[in-house]
Amino acid sequence: MSESPGLRRTLSARDLIVYGLLFIGPTAPIGIFGVLDAASDGASALVFVVATLVVGFTAWSYARMSAAVPRAGSVSAYATAGLGRAPGFFAGWLAGLDYLFIPSVAALLSGTALHSTAPAIPTWLATGVAICVFTALNLAGARIAARVGMIVLAVGLVLLFVFVVCAIVVLAEHGPARGWFSPLTGTGGLTMGALLGAASVAALSFLGFDAIAGFAEENTGGPEQVGKALVFCLGLAGVLFVIQTYLASLISPVAPEQLAAHPQDQGTAFYTLIHSAIGGWLGISVSVYKAIGPVFSALVAQAAAGRLLYGMASQGHLPGWLATVSPKTRTPRTAILLSAACTAAIAVWAALQPDGLDTLSSMVTVGALTAFVLLHASAIRYFGKRRGAGPWLLIPFAGTVLTIALLASASRLALLIAAGWLVIGVLAYLIARART
Repeated sequence: MSESPGLRRTLSARDLIVYGLLFIGPTAPIGIFGVLDAASDGASALVFVVATLVVGFTAWSYARMSAAVPRAGSVSAYATAGLGRAPGFFAGWLAGLDYLFIPSVAALLSGTALHSTAPAIPTWLATGVAICVFTALNLAGARIAARVGMIVLAVGLVLLFVFVVCAIVVLAEHGPARGWFSPLTGTGGLTMGALLGAASVAALSFLGFDAIAGFAEENTGGPEQVGKALVFCLGLAGVLFVIQTYLASLISPVAPEQLAAHPQDQGTAFYTLIHSAIGGWLGISVSVYKAIGPVFSALVAQAAAGRLLYGMASQGHLPGWLATVSPKTRTPRTAILLSAACTAAIAVWAALQPDGLDTLSSMVTVGALTAFVLLHASAIRYFGKRRGAGPWLLIPFAGTVLTIALLASASRLALLIAAGWLVIGVLAYLIARART
């Protein structure tokens, strides 16, 4: 492999949106609907309205910085431009907890689903197969991966459309199981503290929309195209989340108080209401999609991780060999392969642990939120030097406060893991500085 001029510009705005929606997943609320319904006294749709607004502040900072600094390194490139080389390194390092571990989580979810369907296949083996599939697609090129991902995304959107239509039919024939406005007001005991606590969980459903920024050197439009695609993707995901949780709340046969009293039923609450109100055929279809979908979320996560490593190497934060590009596919092949190796080691290890999935999820959450704080700080510093930027700086300021509030609600395990990761990053940074 020889070094080539750079990444190939092949991704349209549509491709970027597909990548973002694949990473998020149009049916992301399904797994946490029961948790949010119980925590918010039935106001799950309002929870996603609040979460969309909160994450919108981060989307604004990403959109502005991606236009001003159109580089593949995403938050690392933005922090370098706005805050300096050291913050740029640590922004990328902390984002690595998100981009390097999300593929492991997604691959493990697929491996677990396949093992439950075919118990003869060990979870670790099924997980490894999933990693091989999305790594091969990423190595084939960003355009090919986007086309395959579009098909999978279309299936998910069709299933979501079918659910919406069936739910409307059920409501027309039988009426709602709760009040028509209860998904936005609760069933009687909603408090501000409960709403914000539930919103902090719902906000995690949007993690991954920022991956679009990593393809800044491969989009076919101008610098603003990435930011526009990012904001559109977040807005569309928010609308889809509000609609499906609103309808799910209305046809749910289980009251939020009952879910709160029986936490073991919260994870399957969405599937329960589908089977009860609509039919088992849709529940099975959704279950199959939820088993396959994570593979393609992992595809986007791995692609973003490769661009993050490539961008950090291009800026001198990581060894230069990670900045090489395949002359045939014009993808950062070395960085993708390194990301795949890390994903395989982490995911297979987690598959052999009883609490592996919880541990990986904790790593992802804090890494992403910490990187968001540095993103907002970069936007404040970068645009604060420009005339007339004053009023607009209130947005990243508010984003910083809200993101820190979400961080404060993270588990102790998540914070400890992030602290350990940061210590390793400090050592890596000091070793790199000593060699220069």
